[in-house]
Amino acid sequence: MATAEHLKALLKSHTAGDDDLFRSVALQIAAHEATKGNGRLAEELRDLVAKARRGQQPTGSPRAVPIARPTGELAGLVLASYPAIRLSEMVIADGVRSRIEDVISQQHQRDLLRSHGLSPKRKLLLVGPAGCGKTMTASVLASECQLPLLFVQLHALITKYMGETAAKLHLIFDAMAETRGVYLFDEFDAIGATRAAGNDIGEIRRVLNSFLQFLERDDSESLIVAATNFVGMLDDALFRRFDDVITYEPPNRTLVKRLVRNRLSAFDLGDVKWVDIGLASRGLSHAEVVRACDDAARDAVMSRQGIVTHESLVTAIKSRGGMRPSRRRKKTKE
Repeated sequence: MATAEHLKALLKSHTAGDDDLFRSVALQIAAHEATKGNGRLAEELRDLVAKARRGQQPTGSPRAVPIARPTGELAGLVLASYPAIRLSEMVIADGVRSRIEDVISQQHQRDLLRSHGLSPKRKLLLVGPAGCGKTMTASVLASECQLPLLFVQLHALITKYMGETAAKLHLIFDAMAETRGVYLFDEFDAIGATRAAGNDIGEIRRVLNSFLQFLERDDSESLIVAATNFVGMLDDALFRRFDDVITYEPPNRTLVKRLVRNRLSAFDLGDVKWVDIGLASRGLSHAEVVRACDDAARDAVMSRQGIVTHESLVTAIKSRGGMRPSRRRKKTKE
């Protein structure tokens, strides 16, 4: 059964009316039951949480036509899923949150905008370090707009044969008009690198030109999300073709505290010294902080204490920082 800390967290979230925290704790209970061998109970809890999330979708918004899976040539180019994550579950900077809220609001009121000759934002470029929420943002947009998330597989899109990649791009943009969804081009610098790059080859330059043309002409109702860790590599012509460019940064101390509290809501954190946690997590991404929390939680569960100590959390965070490859350049002889 659920631990005492789980039950207290459930009651606190219910009293506060925090549905997102309530579901988060419920999922933690499911994970706890799974580790004890109660797989069936864990699966039932996850199903109940998923149903609760779907039941809270906004009313009045048209739903996307479900697609079980892409077919034909498109099947090898995109992966379809139906995320359930909500914007309220993301721990991100207020400025980034407001930009995402604006996109979602415009999508919900796109008919009103069009009645005044305006179009909602739907072509987005997300830039920033890895693990800071860019891919999760695409999932949130799909969930909040009740749309499928279609992940474009760049390894299948880009080929060495002249003209083949552009043809596949054409196929994807055709699909955008046929099936409304959120189309995610992750690691976008693979096709959006500047045409002035010294190591550029003709085919990649043609691919970028094709993408620019398709993006310019696209008038579908789908959302197009391009995400990259290397904004400096992108061609300047791309920026003016997107409706918005959203920049992500590693979490500051305030966000780190929120991340830790959210991820470890079922554990006693009374021993944690937040100043030390902020210092230890400096430079880490959102994803790295979350994984460090999971490491500390596993230690707490396996030790049978049910308490995440300050020392264990600091150790887990520092360990995550130590996993990064050294970026120091070797000294060269003059």
